[in-house]
Amino acid sequence: MARMVTIFVKPTDVDAFDKHYFETHVPLAKKLPGLRKYEVSRGPIMTRGGVSDFHLVSILHFDSLDAIKTAFVSPIGQECGADRRHLAADGDALMLLFEDREL
Repeated sequence: MARMVTIFVKPTDVDAFDKHYFETHVPLAKKLPGLRKYEVSRGPIMTRGGVSDFHLVSILHFDSLDAIKTAFVSPIGQECGADRRHLAADGDALMLLFEDREL
């Protein structure tokens, strides 16, 4: 399996971000080809030092890194990428893509 984790910095307008994210972005992203599961954080994002400046973490599950690449070159993937840039500038979102393994 492979994961795409996106960590969003707290936006200036949290209500507007949440409205757009949950009403527009999530329904669009759920159409990504090969998407197996879509999870988001709930509540504050904590670090060892306490509450962080992060607002939301999303975890998208795919079969492989190749499946993630295929999803994001598709028309829906291109639309998702453009919409993510509407939600957060590149410096306001950290994206991690990786293969995982169960231990």
